[in-house]
Amino acid sequence: MSKPEVMRSTAARWSVYALIAVAFAVACGFLSHWQFERNEARAAMLELVDANYDAAPVPVEQVLDRGYAPSDEWHPVTLTGRYLTEDQLLVRNRAQGGTSAFEVLVPFQLADGRIVAIDRGWVPPGEDAVPDAVPAPPAGDVTVVARVRPGEPLPSSGRSAPEGQLPTIHLPAVADLTGPETETAFYGLMVSEDPAPADRPAELKPPTEDPGPHLSYAIQWILFAIMGFGFIAYMIRTEIRARREDAEDDDEDELRRATPTRRARTRRRDRDADEEDALLDAGR
Repeated sequence: MSKPEVMRSTAARWSVYALIAVAFAVACGFLSHWQFERNEARAAMLELVDANYDAAPVPVEQVLDRGYAPSDEWHPVTLTGRYLTEDQLLVRNRAQGGTSAFEVLVPFQLADGRIVAIDRGWVPPGEDAVPDAVPAPPAGDVTVVARVRPGEPLPSSGRSAPEGQLPTIHLPAVADLTGPETETAFYGLMVSEDPAPADRPAELKPPTEDPGPHLSYAIQWILFAIMGFGFIAYMIRTEIRARREDAEDDDEDELRRATPTRRARTRRRDRDADEEDALLDAGR
């Protein structure tokens, strides 16, 4: 291959290297931006928890009348009415207590007829993968303090649940059971009940204050993009060094091939000189 062809091949290969580095950097930039967005969302959630979690309870009607807003999440509300114990549901496969627990979801009917689902806590699975016992809610008129939580969508996998259970806290599924007066935007995570029952499900864990690894992941993706360019530069530099070494080896090979010829010429010149000296000596 001629030198111009080698140069064109090398330039094409290096162009491919550069395109790979750019494509990798774009992918890393996208992933970094995604992690920065997740970090911002997490920070906003922690801010909301800090503002709402220990706030003074407000009547649940205040949220019902104006409609649920994301800023209501985790804010305590008070509800007065009665539990619809016969419509109790178990939400399966909930990560609580180091096991796939069940959360106890019981519809709560207010004096005006509206219904809000209350998550009373969790119970462990029994021997047959269902709870051995579920503590009953108080009977009659009850005052509940609960924290507002948004409902959950159904699993994207299409996972279902047996009768009397739900795969997620899907409030429209609760409304199918209890009627159109059921609130489907939010439910209440129980804090207390009055009168307090003798036994109740285990309390759910409070939200973690850990900001998560999103910021460090975002920075790592930026570093990966820089490392990608560094790797391509290293590849090009290594190739240049290898070509230089190959060229030096070729020069040495050519020199070794040329050396015997030079020696032969030197010996020939020496013989000619010796013959001339012999003729001159004979002429004397």
